[in-house]
Amino acid sequence: MCGITGIFAFNLVGKFNLVNIAAATKALHRRGPDNQDIYHDEFVGLGHRRLSIIDTSAVAHQPMWDESKRYCMIFNGEIFNFPELKKELESRGVTSFFSHSDTEVFLKLFILDGEKCLNKLNGFFAFCIYDRQEQSFFIARDRYGVKPLIYLFDEDKFIFASEMKSILAYGPEKELDYTSLHTYLQLNYIPGPRTIFKNVKKLLPGEFLKVSSRQLAAGRYYSIPFNNASDHRPSTIDYDQAKNKFKELLEASVQRRLISDVPLGAFLSGGIDSSIVTGLAARHKPDLHTFSIGFRDEKFFDETEYARLVAKHFNTEHTVFSLTNKDLFEHVHSILDYIDEPFADSSAINVYILSKETRKHATVALSGDGADELLAGYNKHAAFYRAIHAGTKESIVGSMLPLWKMMPKSRNGFFSNKTRQLQRFAEGMKLSSKERYWRWAGFATESKAFQLFSEQSRNNFEKQEYDSFKQDFLKFIPEKENINDILLTDFNLVLPNDMLTKVDLMSMAHGLEIRTPFLDYELVNFAFSLPDDFKINPEIRKRIVQDAFKEMLPAQLYNRPKKGFEVPLLKWLRKDMKSLIKDELLSEKFVREQNIFDYKAINRLRRKLFSLNPGDVHARIWALVVFQWWWKKYNSNK
Repeated sequence: MCGITGIFAFNLVGKFNLVNIAAATKALHRRGPDNQDIYHDEFVGLGHRRLSIIDTSAVAHQPMWDESKRYCMIFNGEIFNFPELKKELESRGVTSFFSHSDTEVFLKLFILDGEKCLNKLNGFFAFCIYDRQEQSFFIARDRYGVKPLIYLFDEDKFIFASEMKSILAYGPEKELDYTSLHTYLQLNYIPGPRTIFKNVKKLLPGEFLKVSSRQLAAGRYYSIPFNNASDHRPSTIDYDQAKNKFKELLEASVQRRLISDVPLGAFLSGGIDSSIVTGLAARHKPDLHTFSIGFRDEKFFDETEYARLVAKHFNTEHTVFSLTNKDLFEHVHSILDYIDEPFADSSAINVYILSKETRKHATVALSGDGADELLAGYNKHAAFYRAIHAGTKESIVGSMLPLWKMMPKSRNGFFSNKTRQLQRFAEGMKLSSKERYWRWAGFATESKAFQLFSEQSRNNFEKQEYDSFKQDFLKFIPEKENINDILLTDFNLVLPNDMLTKVDLMSMAHGLEIRTPFLDYELVNFAFSLPDDFKINPEIRKRIVQDAFKEMLPAQLYNRPKKGFEVPLLKWLRKDMKSLIKDELLSEKFVREQNIFDYKAINRLRRKLFSLNPGDVHARIWALVVFQWWWKKYNSNK
C-alpha cells in the first residue's frame, strides 16, 4: 500500500524538473510514511511512498527493478494471491527471488505474461511498469476502483499520481471543468473519468494505459460478466446452493486478506456486513482486534452496543472510540484541508476519525464495504424494488406528490424525514428508469444545480458534453429495469467514485490500509450471476448474505433497522459553521469576486438552511462549503 507518481517527458523541451518529481512524491507522504524513493533518467521520473505491509525489509522498497534492469515498477495496493502466483512462476522456471514481496512476484509475472497477467491478480492496485528498452509505460487500475489513479496527457508529457495534490506539484495548467462541477453539484462527488480540471483524468476501474512517445492507448481488461437479458431466465442454481457457494467464496476472500507482516484488525460497526467479516476473520485469526466508533451525542446512530455484542460473540479484542459531536467537528478543518478535489460525502468525517484512531493499533483493517452495492442493501434499493414492482400503494404515494411538497421535510425528525423520502419516491415514480436512477443518486436536480451557476459559468458549460457524460453511466439501465441493472450501475458510478474514494482518501490520510472482502472478483462475478430475488424482496434486503450467515451471527443483529453512518451536519452548518458560511465561503463578496456561482441562488439556499423546512439542503450547502474551501486552497487562477 503506497502512493505513486510519475512523469514521462516526450522531448527535451518538455523534460521534467527533478524538483517537481521530488515535490510530487513528497505530497503523498501520508499515504506512505515508511519510505520514499525516486528514479529518474533523461525523460522519465518515478516516485514512490511506501506503507510497508508485505516484506517490510528494504529489499522490497520501490521503485523496484528486475535483475536485467530493463523493467521498473511502482505499485500501490496488495496482491493477495501472490504466494500461489509465485509457485506458478517457479513451475515456469523463475526460481530466483530477492524479496518476499508481492511486488516482485507481480513484476516478474508481468515480464512473462504482459497485460494478460492482470486477469490472474486477486487484489487491488494501481501501478506503473516502465520498460527502459522500449521507453514506455504500462499503467493499470484494479477491477472495481479500490485504488485511485489520475493522469494528465498532452503534447509534451504524461503525468500520473495517486492523488490530485501530487499532480499539482508538477505545476500544470488548471482549468475548471464545468461538466464536472455541474455533476458535483448534483451528486456531491465527481465521477471518473473526469476530474475537477479539464486536463486531468481518472483511469477507470478495470482499465489500462500504454504510454510511449506522444502516444497513449487505452484498453479494458475486465468488465463485470453480467447480461441483463439473462437475468429474466430461470437460475441455473437454486437458492440453497447459492447460499453455500456464497459462504465459501466470502470465507476464502476473508482468509486471503489476512496475509500481513504488520498488525491487522477489522472495522466492526455492529451491522451485518462487518459482523460477518469479523466472524470469518476470527476463525482464522484468533487474536483479531476489532474497532468501532460510537456517538455519545447521537444515540440513534450509535451501534456500539451491537458491535460489543459481536465482539464478545467472536471473542475479539475490541476497542470503541466514543466520540461527541465536538470531537467530530474538531476534525472538519483537517479533512477539508486534505481533500484535493471537491468531495462532499459527509460520512467521510467518520471514516477519517475511525481510521486515525485505528492506525494507533493496526496498519491494516478489514471492512464490510461493497456489500450494499453488491447485494442491494440501501434504502434506495428498496425504493427501486417498489418502483419496479409498483402496485396500488406506490401509485397512491406518487399521486400525492403535491401534498408531500407542501409538508415540512428534514432529516432531523422521524415524520419530517418520512415526508422527505415520500417526496423523493413520488418524484422518481414520474420519471423514466434512467432519469429515476440519476435523480435518486443525487441531492439536487439538474435544473437546481444549473441555477447555482453564474452567467460566466453558464457560458462555459457545454450541455451536449454533460448529457453524453451522464448517459454513459446510465447505459446499463433498460426501459424496464431490474435490480441487477441498478447494482451494475452502482458498481460503475457510486462504488468507485463515492464509497471507495471516501474510504481510500480518509484511511490513507493516516497510512491505514483497508481491505474489502466483499469486493473479491470471484465473489462479485458470482453475485452478478444470481437473480435479483436472491438479493432483495419486499421483506428483506441483502437476502442471500443475511440468510447464509444467520446461524453464525447473534440473533439480535436481525430484525432491526439499518442505520446510516451520518454526522450532525445540519446542526453544524446552522451553528458552528454559521460564520464560515455567511461571512467567508458563501459571503456575497467572495461569491461575486469568484464569479463561479450566482449569489442570489446561493442566498436562497442559505435562507432555506435556516428555515423550518430545510429538506436536503444541508447536503447541498456542504457541497458548496467543500468546493469553496478547495477553491481557496487550489485556486485555479494561481
